[in-house]
Amino acid sequence: MRPTEAVRKAAGILGSQTALASRLDVRTPTVSQWCSEDRPVPVARALQLEALTGGEVKWGQLCPSFSWGEMVA
Repeated sequence: MRPTEAVRKAAGILGSQTALASRLDVRTPTVSQWCSEDRPVPVARALQLEALTGGEVKWGQLCPSFSWGEMVA
């Protein structure tokens, strides 16, 4: 799953891009930019999104190029 698809899935789980933005305390255009690949999802937001979706969207799907092994180790 591409990061944009993962963000869209998270928005669907939470109800909408606006609801997702509200839960993350960011502006709706920020979420829209994540969905359109204009901006990458920040690592801290990826972790929040996984928690908000109950694990249905994984942080690794949102930030696949980040070296997660170094954080987990």
